[in-house]
Amino acid sequence: MAPQREWFEKDYYAVLGVSQGAEDKAITTAYRDLAKKYHPDRNRGDSEAEERFKGVSAAYDVLGDGDKRKEYDEVRRMVASGIGPDGPGVGGPGFGPGGAGNVHFDFGEGGGLGDILGGLFGGGRGRRRGGQARRPRRGGDLETELHLNFLEAVHGITTTVSFTSDAVCSECRGSGAKPGTFPETCSTCSGSGSVAVDQGPFSFSEVCPTCGGSGSVVKDRCRACKGGGVERRARDVKVRIPAGVGDGQRIRIKERGGAGAFGGPPGDLYVMVRVRPHARFGRKGRDLTLAVPVTFGEAALGAEVRIPTLGEPVTVKVPPGTQSGTTVRVRRRGIETAKGTGDLLVTFEVIVPTKLDRSQKDALASLAEAFPGDPRADLLEATS
Repeated sequence: MAPQREWFEKDYYAVLGVSQGAEDKAITTAYRDLAKKYHPDRNRGDSEAEERFKGVSAAYDVLGDGDKRKEYDEVRRMVASGIGPDGPGVGGPGFGPGGAGNVHFDFGEGGGLGDILGGLFGGGRGRRRGGQARRPRRGGDLETELHLNFLEAVHGITTTVSFTSDAVCSECRGSGAKPGTFPETCSTCSGSGSVAVDQGPFSFSEVCPTCGGSGSVVKDRCRACKGGGVERRARDVKVRIPAGVGDGQRIRIKERGGAGAFGGPPGDLYVMVRVRPHARFGRKGRDLTLAVPVTFGEAALGAEVRIPTLGEPVTVKVPPGTQSGTTVRVRRRGIETAKGTGDLLVTFEVIVPTKLDRSQKDALASLAEAFPGDPRADLLEATS
């Protein structure tokens, strides 16, 4: 990707609210938080939020890509030193009349940072006039949320997510021209997509103002998209959620994101899964967790109790002398995924009755007499 003119003008680090030395993970986290906050689906009718969302997406498109970020940082260093499309240029030997000649900055697609630096320092890959038509551009990635109940997440599900986004115009198929007509070659740039602008010893290649860099113009525009080739509409995308998906997991759906430009491919769609908790079961990775109440007698003497699973109920043993909070493992009764099947972790909770009749109280009193001694004696001695 060639450095864009906006790179000289916009501080993408400030847009995302991170420092220039921020790690990639911090940049991604900042982008996701801001994209979620200003997403059009959450701010319907709010044009300011929509512009913020576009700005955040543009910033992440550059800073989220290692190569683009390096080029952007170089451009920003040039800005700090006074070099830029509207700045004073470069002084000193080799520049201006009798020096390197007319130095050319190309802000069109298809160049690289070498086009700028090569032009400044005597040739290299720097180009003079002219340019190339914009290359096909990939559409932006989109993100939406999908809410599932616990069992849907455990077993997996094929469902549909609905959201609103830019998409290829359904009437003109992205050409921008009225069905039955075709775009024509731009007469201003002769189809190159860029025009040369002289500024003293420098020459800048800018996007053609007539065709917007596409190299073609639409005489008879499509009514649906008004010539843009893209329309904003409600979309339904089928998505297959694998078994065992966890809360907060992102599922990537290739090429179901934003529409590409100039014949470019669409971006990807990321589905953020939100899972509602279950009334009885919890989970730790592929393992299920279950709290099972047992009586004092069962815990003291041992017992066999029936417990639920995701399938048929099973019987587990309560060892004699089981303490409240003891956990036993039931093999292969957890969540079945492509990577394996987890276990069921059963935690016994000894239930202490809160209401007793006379006969129950007498029975517990007799039991207490049968177990003389103070169970806290060691504790008291250790703290004395």
